[in-house]
Amino acid sequence: MKDMFRLDGKVAVVVGGAGGIGESCAIALASRGAKVVVADLAAASEKLDSVVKKIASETGSQASAMTVDVTSEESTSNLAAQVVQKYGTVDILVNAHGINLKVAAVDIPVAGWDNLFAVNVKGTMLTSKAFGKIFVEKKKGKIINLSSIRGIRGTDGGNAVYGATKGAVDMITKMFAAEWAPYGVNVNAIGPSVIMTDMIKKNVAPERLKMLLSKVPLGRFANVEEVSAVCVYLASPEADFVTGQIIYVDGGLTAVG
Repeated sequence: MKDMFRLDGKVAVVVGGAGGIGESCAIALASRGAKVVVADLAAASEKLDSVVKKIASETGSQASAMTVDVTSEESTSNLAAQVVQKYGTVDILVNAHGINLKVAAVDIPVAGWDNLFAVNVKGTMLTSKAFGKIFVEKKKGKIINLSSIRGIRGTDGGNAVYGATKGAVDMITKMFAAEWAPYGVNVNAIGPSVIMTDMIKKNVAPERLKMLLSKVPLGRFANVEEVSAVCVYLASPEADFVTGQIIYVDGGLTAVG
């Protein structure tokens, strides 16, 4: 029987590779045989080097670190060029970068709004544009965006700006998928609910976590490996007929209204 979800010979780029989800996706892709480039801001170069070493030790796959500013078209274009120069091609782009700003709607700072849209939305567009040009030309490629249940589900707690950016990421995913389908390019997104990381434990009050958990039918929060498993699936040949979708890793939350 065929060994499913293999990515041997593929070159994957994980933007936001210094973050928790990005790191997990990079390791997961490498574990299935992909050569992986982890990319993030220059300020995260130490963490990027750590991820590269972890990939090598845990998977044996080839990996390298590169820097990028997703808000700059020059920087995202340079990243795509550097990847092709180093590996000769590129097959998979994972947009795992993103920031948040929790603030009451009546207090939303315009600068904060603009910053979130620059990173989460413009950044997704620019990286997809840069790598999409390559994928369209070669008539093959996978783009996987990190969205959120907040792209379709409102909540209290000061998430208006973040939710607005993820709603935009969802529509970028669908529009690019429709436009590039004739060229064999798949564009999908993953929409997690709360992922129980150390940062969440530190920054979210226990009573709010209890309230959020009460809404999840499966009765627990997701972990990063469950998100990166979906990333591997969407990157693999087994998902070649899947495009324009947002797959929710949410324990059933979006199924119950």
